Amino acid sequence: MDPKLLEMLVCPVTKGPLVYDREKQELISKSARLAYPIRDGIPVMLEEEARRLRPDEHP
Repeated sequence: MDPKLLEMLVCPVTKGPLVYDREKQELISKSARLAYPIRDGIPVMLEEEARRLRPDEHP
């Protein structure tokens, strides 16, 4: 994930910052508790494509 791209991207729901999870290839929105997938190097920033974080997951 390009660090410059990560700086520009925000959560489409909360407009808050995102955290890159290299292992899971996801961008995590802590405030929305959503994980946006990265497919073929491209972040999929659609709420309906995001995975809800489980209560026991700590981003």
